[in-house]
Amino acid sequence: MNDLSMASNDLTPQEYLPRVVDAEMHRVLRALPAVVIEGPRGCGKTWTARRFAASAVYLDERAGAALDSGMDPASILDGAPPRLIDEWQLAPSIWNPMRRACDARGLRGQFILTGSADPPDDITRHSGAGRISRVRMNPMSLYESGESDGAVSLAALLDGGDCAAPDTGSTLGDVLALACRGGWPQMLGVDPATAAEASRAYLEEISRTDVSRVDGVERDPRRVRRLLASIARNAATEVRHTVLAADTAAAGDTPLERRTVADYLAALSRLFVVEEVPAWRTHIASRAQARRSPKIHLVDPSLTAAALAVGVDGLLRDLSFAGRLFESMALRDLQIYARASRCSVSHFRDSDNLEVDAVIEQPDRRWVALEVKLGGREAIDKGAASLLRLRNKLDLERTGEPAKLVVVTATGYGYQRPDGVCVAPLTSIGP
Repeated sequence: MNDLSMASNDLTPQEYLPRVVDAEMHRVLRALPAVVIEGPRGCGKTWTARRFAASAVYLDERAGAALDSGMDPASILDGAPPRLIDEWQLAPSIWNPMRRACDARGLRGQFILTGSADPPDDITRHSGAGRISRVRMNPMSLYESGESDGAVSLAALLDGGDCAAPDTGSTLGDVLALACRGGWPQMLGVDPATAAEASRAYLEEISRTDVSRVDGVERDPRRVRRLLASIARNAATEVRHTVLAADTAAAGDTPLERRTVADYLAALSRLFVVEEVPAWRTHIASRAQARRSPKIHLVDPSLTAAALAVGVDGLLRDLSFAGRLFESMALRDLQIYARASRCSVSHFRDSDNLEVDAVIEQPDRRWVALEVKLGGREAIDKGAASLLRLRNKLDLERTGEPAKLVVVTATGYGYQRPDGVCVAPLTSIGP
């Protein structure tokens, strides 16, 4: 059996920054024969896979064609384990030989596959249950990029821990600049103009090539760009397909049909570019009815800013939208930290228009509720009031008391208010 206790190996990039998902990678490689790392292109999957791999092969579409023509898959699968098969969806016929190799070897930690697109279901129709685990990666959180000190641990909050943190000195403009730059590893340390240009190019490539290649269905790049802009305008909101369709109307163009929007969203989701935050399914003691619609986000706030061609100056002039962009960045980070604690992330809204931005819940039903606000006394008071209203509306005998209620801010100190609600800047939150 492989010794996976080493911290690194010869394939680890010298400039590798540790990722929150590293701990999960250790666990699954010790438990199962194979792991598939999934996430958007450019989020760092290959570098993380190389950190754990002892050998690697980097696939392209020619490899897929060769396999389909009868090439022995052993030439790809043979190598010191764990064997990295990078961008495996470009040679999808490797899936079944890899699965059979897992069975034949009967060993753990044999293969690491990375993929920036979810292939059609018929490719993975033969189950990987008991053999293969899927690990999700996102662009880097502020903690991973070194821009959060992690003084407030989500895992500790779930245990009722402290939320005290020093003021990191970040200004609102600083934090919005981090949102516009995004969490792409290759963009760390670059100037804002360069980061914005890279995000625009990313969206253009998604629209022009990737969204059609994911399942072989040709889609109009211009219409995809219009939908991405509509998703950006509606970031961090519960938005129906019909609303997105109507919002795609441009000068001289008709809106997209609802079915077209659904098709495009499905393709973008398979590219891990669009994410939904589901509604929290819980028990309410009042007569109010919980809403069931998910919130929609682009996977990184930099893509939202790029889709609308907005920068820090524009955001500071429109603090309402800046708040939604900040919420999108906070959700990106909270999802990463939540996965490390095996938690789900959802949002809450009811028929009385009580809204809470995030509920993070462990399988044992411990949970934390969070409201995301840019900051300022009035906004923090409003967020705290929403959190306390949520607690008072719930059937606590069924849901249990929240471990913590937290207002996430852009700047300032971390502290606990007299009413018991915590206040913590995103630049102090970590796993």
